[in-house]
Amino acid sequence: MGTSRLILYNDALLECAERKLASLSENVPARRYLDQVWDAGFVDDLLSDGQWTFATRSVRLDAETNIDPQFGHIYAFAKPTDHIRTTSLSSDEYFNCPLLQYQIDANYWFASITPFYLRYVSNDANYGGDLSKWPSNFTTYARYYMANRVLPKLSGNKTDRAALEKRMQRAKVQAQSSDSMEEPTRFPPSGSLVRARMRGRTGGGWDNGNRSRLIG
Repeated sequence: MGTSRLILYNDALLECAERKLASLSENVPARRYLDQVWDAGFVDDLLSDGQWTFATRSVRLDAETNIDPQFGHIYAFAKPTDHIRTTSLSSDEYFNCPLLQYQIDANYWFASITPFYLRYVSNDANYGGDLSKWPSNFTTYARYYMANRVLPKLSGNKTDRAALEKRMQRAKVQAQSSDSMEEPTRFPPSGSLVRARMRGRTGGGWDNGNRSRLIG
């Protein structure tokens, strides 16, 4: 499991039938082309392609004290700087009650409750930004993705781009399928009557408090 930037570069070059790099500082065109792909948001683009379990983070959001909405929802919440893709919003820390009433405006959410709880795909260095934590299927997808991006820049390369594109799409499906199997079994949220009857029980619901508390 896991990879590194150099390994990823060399895996992509292998798919393009190019020689591997000795280091990330090797002064050759292929490395510069790979750097261009990387700097253009390579990691964020990959992470935005799915609700990746290994990159998912859960946090509590409190309303911004220096923002006073003039109409509509009365509380504003800043999006985390490492936010790539939202997985779920909830009014409770166990994510049993989806937050359905909210608005999005630029880099803020607006809602009528505070706090609320957010699960999202993160590019933080301790989450999706840590290449050493990437699962093998995701790493395979990343290799083909990078190879597809860099191939047109490699002059004289005769690799079949259509075939490479098909391999990338298969790898993406496999990575998403494998990742979805890591998710716990999900149940439909309880209705208001059930929640009212359960109010006051320890642990926030049917599990009698067996779910672990969430930390960001």
